[in-house]
Amino acid sequence: MFINNFDPVAFQFFSFEIRWYSLAYIVGILIGWFLSKKIFISDNQIKEKFDDYITYLILGIIIGGRLGYVFIYNFDYYLNNPIEIIKIWQGGMSFHGAVLGIIISSLLFGKINNHNSFYYMDIVAIVAPIGIFFGRVANFLNSELYGNTTNVPWSVKFIQIDNLNRHPSQLYEAFFEGIVLFLILLYFYKKNYLRIPGKISGFFLFLYSTFRFILEFFRAPDNQLGYLIFGLTMGQIISVVFFTIGLVLILFKNEIIRTR
Repeated sequence: MFINNFDPVAFQFFSFEIRWYSLAYIVGILIGWFLSKKIFISDNQIKEKFDDYITYLILGIIIGGRLGYVFIYNFDYYLNNPIEIIKIWQGGMSFHGAVLGIIISSLLFGKINNHNSFYYMDIVAIVAPIGIFFGRVANFLNSELYGNTTNVPWSVKFIQIDNLNRHPSQLYEAFFEGIVLFLILLYFYKKNYLRIPGKISGFFLFLYSTFRFILEFFRAPDNQLGYLIFGLTMGQIISVVFFTIGLVLILFKNEIIRTR
């Protein structure tokens, strides 16, 4: 058993705090940005526009992630406390909302620049697991999104939550949704799947949703929602939707290849 009593604040300068979660976003975006331009983007026109695209991407992540959390996970609270919506530094971001924000911002940027939006989304899909990895580690350090109670030898006691032994579900997700997913998508990249814009995005949605659905069984449900239809969590229900979208996208791209 491991005792988790980490301070959610990574650094503090006088009254200015830098939290682990903020660092996870910053580090994930910077590494993904660097790798995209240095390794994964071969089209010079896309590479020249990618720096501008990052601005759209960041706005999509922040706005989509925040609104996704507000409307999906805690709507009643924010309906009664609307000013709290802008206080993103207090936490409350939805991954699925961020994905929708990325899709919308990519479609908009692609249309403005007359580029295939799927190509941008495929590049983001390849490097997204890096950000997911850092994000889930930050969740662990923050003692949030913790797991169900368990007696496994590697259980963790989150002192800031209670005195119960729990699954370190954040680390499970960091491994599968971060490391494993990145390696699989890297394999698809090496197989030159980028020549079919949208296919890697489809595999990302399909695989991430699969991992997320399974790992949610080890994770405690959101306090304000609990278990919903068929005993599933909100994260699992939304994962089914994104799983379906990813599968349809993969099949659609395969059909395009067969009809060429």
